[in-house]
Amino acid sequence: MYFQVERIEEHCLELFDRDYKYSIIHNTNGEVCGHYPRKIVFLEYESSDSNKESFESTVQISKLQDLVNRSKMARCRGRFVCPVILYNGKHVCRSSTLAGWGELYGRTGYNYIFSGGSDDTFGDAEEVLEDDCAVGNNDSQLFDKVRGSDIKLLKYLSVRYICDLMVEKKKVKFGLNVTSSEKVDKAHRYADFTLLSVPYPGCEFFREYKDRDYTAEGLVFNWNQDYVDAPLTIPDFFTRNLNINWSEYRSWDLVQQTQNYLKLLLHIINSDDENGLLVHCISGWDRTPLFVSLLRLSLWADRAVHASLEPSEILYLTIAYDWFLFGLVLFLFHLNIYIFFFCFNFLKHIVCDTFSNHLLKRENMTILFFCLFFFISRCTFVPDRQVRLEAVRELFLAAYSSTVGLKSSSPSPSGAISGLLEQFARGVGLRGTNAII
Repeated sequence: MYFQVERIEEHCLELFDRDYKYSIIHNTNGEVCGHYPRKIVFLEYESSDSNKESFESTVQISKLQDLVNRSKMARCRGRFVCPVILYNGKHVCRSSTLAGWGELYGRTGYNYIFSGGSDDTFGDAEEVLEDDCAVGNNDSQLFDKVRGSDIKLLKYLSVRYICDLMVEKKKVKFGLNVTSSEKVDKAHRYADFTLLSVPYPGCEFFREYKDRDYTAEGLVFNWNQDYVDAPLTIPDFFTRNLNINWSEYRSWDLVQQTQNYLKLLLHIINSDDENGLLVHCISGWDRTPLFVSLLRLSLWADRAVHASLEPSEILYLTIAYDWFLFGLVLFLFHLNIYIFFFCFNFLKHIVCDTFSNHLLKRENMTILFFCLFFFISRCTFVPDRQVRLEAVRELFLAAYSSTVGLKSSSPSPSGAISGLLEQFARGVGLRGTNAII
């Protein structure tokens, strides 16, 4: 297994190397995060000869590694803010949500014991509880330190926008606040960032997608459940230009909701020339890779990222890096495989020009307004984009069918992708008989 993972890692590095100059954040033994790749790629700038306007990185890898080490305790399961896509010099990052007092307090004590009585990560940080469980005036000092380090990392990566996919304000288990979120930080530590609450159902909901023979049309999440308390909150300056009635989000089916959220994320990264984006859910290994993958593939389809990669290569990179290496836990939970399948099957719903990066760029907003005015009820297509995304989807369905067991009439996939998915199939123990629509 170790040898297979090493080969996957090396192949990912080869694919990144085609278009980017990159450095490595070392995580050899999982000392930074046990759920992240052993070699975390930090993309510095595009390096292809055809790109005359490369964006030189101002980030020092040693400084970045130090900030990562200092901030790793701030987020659930240690899944720190990690840059994964470089687009026009801006970083798209992923992470989990903020750690709540239970996890942070427990891990601080664990580190103290197993470091021989000292914790170098936070110096003289006191072992205290979070604000809402506080019993004294100084009980937020630990959170000031760890979340302060998280904020320093975000600012060092020039991240301004944080999109939170949680459907709850805080994750509660057994009556305890296990995780928190930037949107409910009582000390308003994240006031310098633009926070967007974009609630999206978790992997449990995707069992219904599977039970409906992988049909997302008409599948609507039940927003009236007791634990669902996070409203959709988006700044007006983003909602004005997208011609979407956001007040109706509770009535959207899974296709509409995913389409509209992806449009929002694309609009964010195209509306600001300097600042990046963080996307996260709770643990950062199901909804987060869904939208990271869709962003990567949508931008690739418009030749805006990974310009030299063929469909089979971008598919391998997305599966291996965005899903496999950033979440080996996928092997342990059957439900994750359904949201994983949805991600790539969903590509058929984003082939039209309203998702095209070329139309969403700020300098082309006039064209976008024109298109929205004359085609709200109708969708036109960018032929190259459509062909590229359909090729990726067909390769995925064929590989998934030959490994997990779904029936498909698609052509035979590349051996590399089929082999990668075979590891997924063995890990989750799935062998289905459903037909792919």
